[in-house]
Amino acid sequence: MESGEPSKKSSFQLQNQPPPRPFSIKSIIFVASIAAGIQFGWALQLSLLTPYVQLLGIPHKWASLIWLCGPISGMLVQPIVGYHSDRCTSRFGRRRPFIAAGAVLVATAVVLIGFAADLGYLFGDNLATETKPRAIVVFVIGFWILDVANNMLQGPCRALLADISGNSQKKTRTANAFFSFFMAVGNVLGFAAGSYTHLHNIFPFTTTKACDVYCANLKSCFFFSILLLLTLTTIALTNVHEKPWSPEPGNAGNLGGGEIEDEEAAAAETAPVPLFGEIFGALKDLKRPMWILLAVTCLNWIAWFPFLLFDTDWMGREVYGGDSQGNILVLKLYNNGVHAGALGLMLNSVVLGFTSLGVELLARGVGGVNRLWGIVNFLLAVCLAMTVLVTKLAESSRRFITVDGVTVPLPPPAGVKAGALSLFAV
Repeated sequence: MESGEPSKKSSFQLQNQPPPRPFSIKSIIFVASIAAGIQFGWALQLSLLTPYVQLLGIPHKWASLIWLCGPISGMLVQPIVGYHSDRCTSRFGRRRPFIAAGAVLVATAVVLIGFAADLGYLFGDNLATETKPRAIVVFVIGFWILDVANNMLQGPCRALLADISGNSQKKTRTANAFFSFFMAVGNVLGFAAGSYTHLHNIFPFTTTKACDVYCANLKSCFFFSILLLLTLTTIALTNVHEKPWSPEPGNAGNLGGGEIEDEEAAAAETAPVPLFGEIFGALKDLKRPMWILLAVTCLNWIAWFPFLLFDTDWMGREVYGGDSQGNILVLKLYNNGVHAGALGLMLNSVVLGFTSLGVELLARGVGGVNRLWGIVNFLLAVCLAMTVLVTKLAESSRRFITVDGVTVPLPPPAGVKAGALSLFAV
């Protein structure tokens, strides 16, 4: 310690100190690259799964309830996994066992989701009916496992990056930059895969009696997601080795970058603070400006999250005029809109990547990061409001044709599509 007096650190602070010796930049890149595999799967969820659940027969108004898993698992799973990974005494390290388990769970969940229609048909679903209850059950189970596993992966990955960065602030900044970069890479790959309509041709077996072209394309995307995630995770875990941690006072140095005295570590170990006690204790000490910041961020996500969930459905239904439960021509139009929405999300990720690199420059240009944060919140509000204008323009400019006695809408004009894609990007 810098002074001769013993510090009064909680067990929470002790457990979150980085190790004394930072790893190489190559190790940081290996671990950060797992973010690409995680975000590939998230991107597929955001772009394709809301339309997919409607193809299974889940009513549009109930689709959002399935997505409750994301916030709930993020709120509960990440703190619990983080708490136990801090105290993990496995010979493989504190973080690596959780990362490996999370990757395997993701692969399992993706298989369940992709084959939900086939499994539902195998268990007795009638393909002639609009709602397929057994497929829905399989899908919901797989979807909740997927969100839990994704949150189980993200926390230990970030913690491992902090661990291997050591006391080096430069490496910590580099680790965060690489993690954000690989998140953007995963988003671009995922949304690009979601916008491409012929991936199922690579895996002909994905098209089955119970699974149409759209469903087969989703399966194919998920196969790529599993391959990417497992490959990146295997590379990271085989090249980055953690030193096993022990709660013994003599090994307390593994927890922090400074020399922690034995009596401090022993006291922290004998009187651990419960998980939620740590969380509520931290909240109790927050100052008023931080509470205001958290409240605005909460409202921000209340607005932003529904757009992420329903943007591709909005493109297929409102902008393109299709219907997930309509005839084959209207369904095709809806699917085209969904793929256009996935393209919009890919543009969003590209803009995100470049903007992230220029945040410091933008902040200096507008007079500070707090002013920049306020500006972009207002910009987000304006863009979300503009979705109403794009919807009305699409309705007023919609043209129809008659095919075999059935009236179906034509795709929207180029100006409407450009306006919608611009909203995605901005």
